[in-house]
Amino acid sequence: MKDSVPEEHLYLGLSHEYKDSIFPLHTSISLFLLSYCDCKLFKIFLVPTGEDVDNQFVTKNLLGYLEVHLISKCQLPMVVQSCCLPAVVAKDGKFCRAGLSVVLRHIIQKTYEADPSKKYVLELLGFKKTCLKACAEVSQWTRLCEISIPLAVEGFLTASPEHCQAVPADILHLERKLGEPVRVHNDDKIRRQKLQQQKAGAEAAVPGLSKETTEEGKTVEVHDHLLPSLELSVAFSKLHVQEASNAVREAPVIRRTKTSDLPPLDHIFAEGLYFTLADIVLLPCIHQFLVHSKKQGKNLANLPLISSWYQRVQEVPGVKKAADKCSMQLLQLPELMPAPEEQLQDFSSVPDELEEEPEDSHFIGGPRPTMTKLMESGIEAKFSPHPCPNWTIDWTNLPSAVSPGEGKMSSDRALRKQQQLNNLVAAVKKLAKPGDVIVDFCSGGGHVGIVLAYMLPSCQVVLIENKELSLIRAKDRSDELGLNNISFIQANLDYFNGTFNIGVALHACGVATDMVIEHCIKAQAAFVISPCCYGFIQNTVKFKYPRSNQFKEILSYKEHMILCRFADQTAVQLPPERRLIGKQCMGLVDLDRAWAAERSHYSVQVISMEPESCSPKNNMFVGIPA
Repeated sequence: MKDSVPEEHLYLGLSHEYKDSIFPLHTSISLFLLSYCDCKLFKIFLVPTGEDVDNQFVTKNLLGYLEVHLISKCQLPMVVQSCCLPAVVAKDGKFCRAGLSVVLRHIIQKTYEADPSKKYVLELLGFKKTCLKACAEVSQWTRLCEISIPLAVEGFLTASPEHCQAVPADILHLERKLGEPVRVHNDDKIRRQKLQQQKAGAEAAVPGLSKETTEEGKTVEVHDHLLPSLELSVAFSKLHVQEASNAVREAPVIRRTKTSDLPPLDHIFAEGLYFTLADIVLLPCIHQFLVHSKKQGKNLANLPLISSWYQRVQEVPGVKKAADKCSMQLLQLPELMPAPEEQLQDFSSVPDELEEEPEDSHFIGGPRPTMTKLMESGIEAKFSPHPCPNWTIDWTNLPSAVSPGEGKMSSDRALRKQQQLNNLVAAVKKLAKPGDVIVDFCSGGGHVGIVLAYMLPSCQVVLIENKELSLIRAKDRSDELGLNNISFIQANLDYFNGTFNIGVALHACGVATDMVIEHCIKAQAAFVISPCCYGFIQNTVKFKYPRSNQFKEILSYKEHMILCRFADQTAVQLPPERRLIGKQCMGLVDLDRAWAAERSHYSVQVISMEPESCSPKNNMFVGIPA
C-alpha cells in the first residue's frame, strides 16, 4: 500500500442522529462506504445543519473509528458553500466533487489507487465501472438509489404514527425492481448454465425420494437436496475471488435452445448478480426502514425480495465488519415467500410526473403537419439579429492553453470551436461586470470557461461538469495558464446551489439546456446558452414539454417530440431542404423555451451563431432578467 497523507477534505452534512445512524442518510452511506473500504485517505468534516446536534455523542458513539472534525457552514471553503453535501475538495481548494454518487465513486477510486490490492473495492463500480455514473435526471435507477430511497426512508422515520402506516412507494418500487429479470454482460452463457442446472435438478428429482439407513438399522426416506442457485454460485465465487467451477460441457439440447427460451436470471444483489456500489448505498437506508418497521410491528410480507436481499448482503465479506464500525446492528429476518403480483398492484402505478400522455387520435406524424398547426396559430421560428456578428477573439495572441485546439482536436474542428466561442464570449462580455460570478455549466474540457476566466480577470468563473476526466483536463489547462479566478465542480447540475450573475453553456445536451435555464432563473442570473441534442429531450420528473403555455395550448407532448426529433436533422451531409426543416424545428423548440423563460420576467432572444457553419446546432439564447 502506498504511503499517503490525507490531501482531500470530505464534508458531510449532520442534521441529527437516530438510533444507529447519522442523518441525513447520505452521510451514513458515505461513512459506511469508508468503513467497508477501510479508507482513511480523507480528512472528514461534519457540517451541522441545526443547533440541536449533540456533537460529543456523534463523535464518540458513532464515529469512534474515524477522526472527524466539526465545522460550521460559514467556515466551509467558498466552492463547497455553492454545493450540496456530501462534497470532497482537493488540497488547493479549487476542485470540488459534490453529490452522493460522485463522492462515493471518488472514494472508491482513491482507495484503489492507494492500495491496488483492494480489487474488491474497485469491483463496486461494476461492469465497465459505470455503477451510478449516469446522473439522476436521466437515469431512473440512479435517482431511485441516490435520491428517492434515502428521502423516502427519512420521511418514513420522521412521519407521525398515523402517517407512516403504508410502505413508501419508492420502497415498493425497489421490491419490484428486484423481481425483474437480470441483464448482465455475457448473460446468454450464464442462462444456458442455469438451464442445464435446472434440467440436472429435474432429472435428479425424478426418483423423488431416496432411502438411507439409520444407526438403529431403520430405513427412512429422505428428500433429495436442491442444487444451489446458479446465480448465487456466480455472485459469491466472484466475491470470494474464486474461479467459478469448470462447467460441464453443454448438452446439444442446451446449445440449440433459442436465447428467447432460456430461463431469466434472478437478482442476487441490487443491480443483478454482483455486489456493487448500489448495494452499499441502499443498505443503510433499508436497514433503517426495517428497524423502524420492526419497532412499529409492521408486516413485511409484501417485501420478500428486499428482505432476502438484506440478508444476502450481510453474507458479503466485509459488510458486517463495516456495519459494526458504524454501530449498525444488522437484523436477522425470517425468510418470506414472494408476494403474489396482485398484492403489489395497488402500489405499482407510475408516478404522475412520469405517466405517458394519452394517445392523440388526431395525431399526424412528421414535422410538416406539426409546423403547419403552429403556423395556423401564428407561431413560426424567429431569430433575433446577432448583436455583434463580426466580433472575434484575437486567437493568435492568446496562449496556446486558452485555445480549444490544445489537445487532440483536428484543425477544422478547432476552427469551428473557436467560431462558436466567438459568439458566446461576445455575448457574455456585453453582460459581465467586474466582480461578477460566471458559471460555465456542462463545461466539458473548459473551452468556454477558460477563455472567459482569461479574458475577464475581474470576474470569478466556475466550471461545472459531471465527467471527471474532462474537468481534470480543464484544471490542467487552467494550472498551465496560472489562472486564479477559476474553480471546478464535478457534480450533476442539481447539486449546485450557489449564487451567480451569468450562466453560460455551450451545447448543453437535451434536457440539460432546460436545467441550466432553470438554475439561472432561480439565481436571477442572465444566461447565454447554445442547446444541443434536441432528440434527447423528453418528459422527466422536473420538466414537461412543451414548456410554454402558448405551445401547450396547441401541441401535444407527442407532437412536440416530433419537432425535437427533427431538430436534430441538421448535419451538413443531409440534403439542404431537410437541413432547413431541421433548423426551423430547432427554432420552434427554442422559441418554446424562450417563451417559458419569459414567464419568469426574462427578456430572451434566440440568435443564430455566426457563421452558421460553425455547428449544425448553431442556435444561441441570450436571456436577461427584467
